[in-house]
Amino acid sequence: MMQLLLSLPTAMAHEVNALEPEFARDGFAACDPPGSNLGSGGGSAHLLVEAWRATGGALGFNDWLGQSRKLLIHAGGQSRRLPAYAAVGKAFIPMPVMRWSVGQRLQQTLLDLQLPFYRQVLSLAPQRAVAMLASGDVILRGGNNWPAFPDVDVLALGLWVQPEQAQHFGVFFCPRAHPEQLAFVLQKPAPDRIRELAANHVFMVDTGVWLLSDRAVHVLLRKCGLDPDNPRGTPQPYEFYAEMATGFGRAPRHRDPEVNALSCAVVPLPAGEFYHFGTSRDLIQSVTKLQNRIVDQTKLGFTIPKPHPDQHTQNAVIHAPLNPTQHTLWVENAVIPSTWQLTHDHVLTGVPDNNWKLRLEPGVCLDFAPVGDNEFCVRAYGMDDPFRTATWFGRPAAEWFIARGITGADLNADWQTAPLFPVVKQSEITGAWLEWLSAAKPAANPAFAKRWQASQRLSARQLSEQVCLRRLYVQRAVNRQQVLLPLAENHARSVFYKLDLQSTTDLFAAARIKLPPELPADDAVEPMKSVHDQMFRAAVLRRRGALDWEQHEVAAFAQLRQLLLQETEAHPVQPTCQVQEDQIIWGRSPVRLDLAGGWTDTPPYCLLHGGQVVNLAVNLNGQPPIQVFAKLSEKPEIVVRSIDLGSEERIRTYEELASYAQVGSGFAVAKAALALAGFLPRFRQGGKSGSLEEQLRQFGGGIEVAMLCAVPKGSGLGTSSILSATVLGTLSELGGLNWTQHDLIQRTLALEQMLTTGGGWQDQAGGLLRGIKLIETPPGLAQKPTVRWLPENFFAEAHPDPRVLLYYTGLTRVAKGILQEIVRGMFLNSHTHLAIIEEIGQNAGRVADALQRADWSALCAGVRRSWELNQQLDQGTNPPAVQAIFDQVSADLAAAKLLGAGGGGYLLMFAKDETAAQRVRQSLTQSPPNPKARFVELSVSETGFQVTRS
Repeated sequence: MMQLLLSLPTAMAHEVNALEPEFARDGFAACDPPGSNLGSGGGSAHLLVEAWRATGGALGFNDWLGQSRKLLIHAGGQSRRLPAYAAVGKAFIPMPVMRWSVGQRLQQTLLDLQLPFYRQVLSLAPQRAVAMLASGDVILRGGNNWPAFPDVDVLALGLWVQPEQAQHFGVFFCPRAHPEQLAFVLQKPAPDRIRELAANHVFMVDTGVWLLSDRAVHVLLRKCGLDPDNPRGTPQPYEFYAEMATGFGRAPRHRDPEVNALSCAVVPLPAGEFYHFGTSRDLIQSVTKLQNRIVDQTKLGFTIPKPHPDQHTQNAVIHAPLNPTQHTLWVENAVIPSTWQLTHDHVLTGVPDNNWKLRLEPGVCLDFAPVGDNEFCVRAYGMDDPFRTATWFGRPAAEWFIARGITGADLNADWQTAPLFPVVKQSEITGAWLEWLSAAKPAANPAFAKRWQASQRLSARQLSEQVCLRRLYVQRAVNRQQVLLPLAENHARSVFYKLDLQSTTDLFAAARIKLPPELPADDAVEPMKSVHDQMFRAAVLRRRGALDWEQHEVAAFAQLRQLLLQETEAHPVQPTCQVQEDQIIWGRSPVRLDLAGGWTDTPPYCLLHGGQVVNLAVNLNGQPPIQVFAKLSEKPEIVVRSIDLGSEERIRTYEELASYAQVGSGFAVAKAALALAGFLPRFRQGGKSGSLEEQLRQFGGGIEVAMLCAVPKGSGLGTSSILSATVLGTLSELGGLNWTQHDLIQRTLALEQMLTTGGGWQDQAGGLLRGIKLIETPPGLAQKPTVRWLPENFFAEAHPDPRVLLYYTGLTRVAKGILQEIVRGMFLNSHTHLAIIEEIGQNAGRVADALQRADWSALCAGVRRSWELNQQLDQGTNPPAVQAIFDQVSADLAAAKLLGAGGGGYLLMFAKDETAAQRVRQSLTQSPPNPKARFVELSVSETGFQVTRS
């Protein structure tokens, strides 16, 4: 569990729960006490203490600290060099949707783009880490090949950079002979000093991410004058980076015995990406770099570039034409009419609807901050103004006053506190006045000068405290609503159908915006776009209470089914009898145990992003539990039997065979498999052949198919899909179809679409293909798995690991309902669903690596994470009856997960050691949760699917 704690400017801290309800659900925000300057360390201590007081209930501080990991993000600074967002804090800078992304929101903020990385780091953090400090003005991205995190008191993330970049940040120095050890930390060293130290050290820049143990948190609190066991009162000022951080390492530059005694380490960020948002120019440059992380046009969905890559507009209605000369442009929450002339290097924010005639000189930025009920504080400034010294519009501020005939200004004051920005009604604003405020050499206008001197003026600090955030957010929402429909109608050039359509549904429904024209279902370039469109319509209409919403959802699922069936229908087959009348074809398959990656194999996710799964094929109690028998019969009919259910059905017509998708149809799997094997004209080369009876006579006789599934339904072992694949494989042998294992995987995927149960490819791939393996597919309608077999160290039949236990819980749940709900989220590009599934895929890579290295500890960590992520995706995965089983034996388990979609079925357990495994067996054998529960012996299948004949 993670608790998000955010340090914000004063006004935003008080308003954030109303303005950012999504943050309010899981987060806590606070600000430093009025007039205080606590520093980064004191501010961290204050945030922790305030969060404990507000959310800890009756818990003591240390119990609260250990209840969940705390993510502290500092976004409450003065933001002198990025004034447009000083009032809300940089964490709530609105961020444009990245053109390469799927599932981002139109109303997303910098915080939304930061959190996936921070959550990933916390999921990998050592056990003793209870808190993580992070910066509110950076976005970090890392690859999947993370090194193991050492279990230390203080762990920092570093990034390899050049000295010229490092000089602006804290820098970690590690001995060249032992780069895993931290020697010392320097704050903003000069490039020459870095080069000098690089003779004996490697160096990394501080990314601002620090993991702290409870011991380290206690030291921090003591340095701030607080009692760690019962912190009360206001912390004393203390700098984490300038004081505490420089006390870390084997040769610390700041001597403090208590800080020096903390164990520490630095982990380099793998494939690290660092985007800084410290200044107005950084904002534009970093967003440009983010937008162009991927330039492969085949992965972007649309290829029409902007007039200039450094133009960024959002929540904005822009009628003024943009051209390539207007670079370094940020327009947000603004209306820019055709009467404006822009040049370049502008940050334009909060601009109300207007008809001003205005030309902006290069480097001029404008911010209209609402104050009170109907006024604006007009802030004109230069792109690179520091607001520390008397510099305005990039020039000595004295020039501004001289050019306007204004005397008496205090040019020695802290420019953050200088009352520079007039407060006016919108009716008082004209283009001429704005040009007079911002031009390098304005025309003389004594009236404007007099008005400026007589008006109420606010300093940057006062403005951050007095801005009416509610009006700012309302204006932004109105502007966003105005661009929704044009964005949808211009879908061929926009990111509309790559958005989080669940979130976009809320925007359309709340504003009663009309839906865009319906998309055709035959888009050869982007065939999935119409599927997204139908589900989006269903979601909007459902929110509005329309009666016809469901038909659009049905259409979305139907279109997906048709897309997946296209390849199968394009390659019809002609079965020809390949057996003697007295021969029996015998197919049998193991079941699959999924370790990691499940759900990434499910359409439409795998079609858009590819899939990555680790699973193993196993026999149960020494036998492949899924078996199918097929032979000829004299009578020209098809007889299908279930050995385990003791039932049968006779099929004599094409109509009876085609009933596989009808509700209540018995033997649906067998009927659909027979259809795909060419016994239904839709899938038969040459089409219809009179009647099924005639076709069977031509084939050489009727067909009898007997199925045995020695696993309970709803077991979580992929039995339905593996049974389908086994029937198809047996019929392939019977009818000479020569289907490969990969053909069977694809046709099983099609079969499940025919049955409307949905499903992915990992079940059949897991059972058909032998052993333990990492199975991956690229994006695309044709899901063609590549397989990498992994060592069987912990599952080998010759030397089974006694710590690995398979237990049937006696509880079952059918996955269709779960599947449809999660697939619905996939259709809508739900950010919540996609983020979890993406991490599920990343975790599969880590589990595969653990198996490759025979690393038991890493394997257990990966399986634990699989179970955690499955529960995040579907809360019903772990019902109370299952949790009771976990509770009974959890003390002896290193990891465990329900197999499949969860809710019941088989439980895979990894005991801490052999003695613990014996205790687990004894406990669940002596006190089973129900009469059906039992242990089952597993052995890795060395063959996968087999088919033989008598």
